[in-house]
Amino acid sequence: MVDDQGVPLYAVRDGKVDQGTYNGYRRYASSCHVCHGPDGLGSSFAPALADSLKRMDYWQFTDVVTNGRKNMGATGDKVMPTFGSDPNVMLNLADIYRYLKARSDDKIGRGRPERFKAPS
Repeated sequence: MVDDQGVPLYAVRDGKVDQGTYNGYRRYASSCHVCHGPDGLGSSFAPALADSLKRMDYWQFTDVVTNGRKNMGATGDKVMPTFGSDPNVMLNLADIYRYLKARSDDKIGRGRPERFKAPS
């Protein structure tokens, strides 16, 4: 599911998510939560992505994940490593975005989401 500009969309029905969003949760939990915290809420190492996606569009998100980022600050450098060569992330980037966007939009709560069955 994408919109007319290719931006991945999520679906939530009765608190349950579509397969892509569920897969995004799984992939986020395996590759991203170590730095960005459970449920996209951030940590002392990295920002809350649930907040970042309120200001960042899909194309900016894709650029940062693919190419990384380095921010200089008063408390030191913060580095987002590049994941552009990591197939576990890049092949699932749209789904990771779906999950984080649903969290950012307050459409799903914390923890493992349940998924709904797609119509046959």
